[in-house]
Amino acid sequence: MSFDFTPRAMLSIRHLRFKRLWIAVGIALILFVTITSIITIPAPLKVFMLKDKVVHTLAYAGLMGWFSQIYRHDLTRLLLAVALVLMGVGIEYLQGMTTSRQFDVLDMVANTSGVVLAWALAYTWVGTLLARFEGLFCRSPAQSGT
Repeated sequence: MSFDFTPRAMLSIRHLRFKRLWIAVGIALILFVTITSIITIPAPLKVFMLKDKVVHTLAYAGLMGWFSQIYRHDLTRLLLAVALVLMGVGIEYLQGMTTSRQFDVLDMVANTSGVVLAWALAYTWVGTLLARFEGLFCRSPAQSGT
């Protein structure tokens, strides 16, 4: 068994047909999490934030889950996990610099928990959902017989 740690192998996403679309969606998700983590939360939405740690865990699990389906190389997934954990830590420090949000170490723990949870699930059938979606709904002309 050989291990290929070249950049080409680590960033390979040949298993997906709509690579650019999935990456664009992932970037939009990162922007959404970042922006909503820093802006002031309107009063009506604060009702949903009662389970703040659950929201943090789900948000970061969603990010890691999304990108780990796009990038399946083990080292790339590790680097994604580290990057997302650092993103969560960095956002907490940014929140501490705002007047409307606060720094919370437990938020960092929740963010990291979400990343680790999705990282582990990426090695199960859950990690193939995006490719399965393409296989079911996005057949190429050669597959459909036209």
